[in-house]
Amino acid sequence: MKNTALTEKHIALGAKMVPFAGYNMPVQYEGVNIEHETVRTGVGVFDVSHMGEFLLTGPKALDLIQKVTSNDASTLVIGKAQYSCLPNGKGGIVDDLIVYKMKEEQYLLVVNASNIHKDWDWISSHNDLGVEMKNISDDYSLLAIQGPKAAEAMQSLTSVDLTSIPYYNFVVGDFAGVEHVIISATGYTGSGGFEIYVKNDSVNALWDKVFEAGAPFGIKPIGLAARDTLRLEMGFCLYGNDINDSTSPLEAGLGWITKFTKEFTDADFLKKQKEEGVTRKLVAFEMVDRGIPRHDYPIVDADGKEIGIVTSGTMSPSMKLGIGLGYVTIENSKLDSEIFVSIRDKGIKAKVVKLPFYKN
Repeated sequence: MKNTALTEKHIALGAKMVPFAGYNMPVQYEGVNIEHETVRTGVGVFDVSHMGEFLLTGPKALDLIQKVTSNDASTLVIGKAQYSCLPNGKGGIVDDLIVYKMKEEQYLLVVNASNIHKDWDWISSHNDLGVEMKNISDDYSLLAIQGPKAAEAMQSLTSVDLTSIPYYNFVVGDFAGVEHVIISATGYTGSGGFEIYVKNDSVNALWDKVFEAGAPFGIKPIGLAARDTLRLEMGFCLYGNDINDSTSPLEAGLGWITKFTKEFTDADFLKKQKEEGVTRKLVAFEMVDRGIPRHDYPIVDADGKEIGIVTSGTMSPSMKLGIGLGYVTIENSKLDSEIFVSIRDKGIKAKVVKLPFYKN
């Protein structure tokens, strides 16, 4: 099991540590609900250093990215990031990722921890263009400083005007006494904030300065459990739950990152799927009756016939009701459709709703 450069900090803070994607990770400190609320109303810090980072460099770097990703990376300018996915050649998804344009002819790809080797092998297998590829995952740490008070709390640590970085943009600048830090206005919580990419040898001192600067704003460390409830309230997909090798981006509601303005792996298949229409769709639902939906619970209709499956579910800490994502047959996917989640062999009523669940 791998540790991040901050593992000792988490243990000292009393975190409950669990194995996650091959890493020893903090799942919670004080408790999921408290940590969730901290990010929704204040500022919290996640150690997400288990994520993978690949650097692609060379005159054909963009061509390789265009070939393997579904979104159109040609629209990126230096300082901009883009959400995308890697289609797998069989109508499914290898992984979802973020593409950063660092320089002309240089891109940073940020991938999920559990898929680092799989993604590396997949992209490498398509690299007949002479693109220089570097897996820098083990050299970098990643902090997600999230919440509405993040910019104000962190401003004293940098000469960069944090409030001037638009969503899905980034700046390479000084942060907490370290030069050349990537400060990215991205995150997985829906409450604003930044993701900070820094080398492992600088991250412990940086962590201390972040907590010092954030103390007047009630900053707290946040575990992976609250990260999951926060992302689910926004309806953000989690790889391995809501998307995987057998779900197409169109079924998953990711048509907006599937651009047919270029050729890419699976473009023909997905174009045909778009024209013919999908037979199932990822929907968001709220429980009408009391119950907490969980991953892999069956979804049934009023007659008890199975029409789908829950991919993610929880009791929403912000809304105090059961919420979930799941695939259902296209006939049952319309807004306000009545569906039932099978909990202990009993159909518990729910309805299909529009995302995000949490509206701040």
